Amino acid sequence: MIRLTAELTPAGTSYLATGQGQPVVLIHGVGLNKEMWGGQVVGLATKYRVIAYDMLGHGASPRPEHGTPLLGYADQLLELLDHLQVPQATVIGFSMGGLVARAFASHYPQRLQGLVVLNSVFNRSAEQRAGVIARTAQAAEHGPDANAEAALSRWFSREYQAANPAQITALRHTLAGNDPQGYLTAYELFATQDMYRVEDLANIQVPTLVATGELDPGSTPEMARQLAERIPGAAVAVLAEQRHMMPVESPRLVNQMLLEFLDTAHSRQHQIKGIVA
Repeated sequence: MIRLTAELTPAGTSYLATGQGQPVVLIHGVGLNKEMWGGQVVGLATKYRVIAYDMLGHGASPRPEHGTPLLGYADQLLELLDHLQVPQATVIGFSMGGLVARAFASHYPQRLQGLVVLNSVFNRSAEQRAGVIARTAQAAEHGPDANAEAALSRWFSREYQAANPAQITALRHTLAGNDPQGYLTAYELFATQDMYRVEDLANIQVPTLVATGELDPGSTPEMARQLAERIPGAAVAVLAEQRHMMPVESPRLVNQMLLEFLDTAHSRQHQIKGIVA
């Protein structure tokens, strides 16, 4: 039975954990919260222990100090795993969550069993960087919902928006309801840290998947390919006709991809451990 009651770590991080098996941690994007992962929680918890949490400054988790670096967000995940007594986990990061997952892989590789980077950013062009810096300035001046309409247009297909108006309205309210400082601190990192400790990517030694949507304008297929090329043995997947919020818009398609990766990765690691033993 899937239990979806949120709990808190000693440091105040709000999380939910359900299912049995190898642990899989889900990290959401800027302005969102752990609720975005509903489709993945249901789809993965039949085979894995699924852990979803609110990043600093989002949902019910505490607000970060202004200027908190990306390491602070990786430390939040470390504290969560320590609290749950999870020695190693596969970490799945979406968008900004992908940057947090990469930072965690860089600073705490011994705690990582596998890595999935979904719809995230890497090596932005000058034009792409200018666009996201402009959106950061708008958020600083007008608050978290300054870019809501443009964001939703980038994130979802027009068909999905038209078919799910209540969900789109709820997401708009979620964006508007974010703590301004918490949102801005995260968005500034999202805007500037796409090349965070890029030299460490070559040291990642766990099974890795980098995936995005064919029609994702901010986390492009080329970004996914470039990032995967930096990580030894990383697989890359580009889902046809999908946009940024593909975990929400197409949960079955994304879950199928994730389960195939997780099953293969954990089977391979089990074989390696057997050989070493």
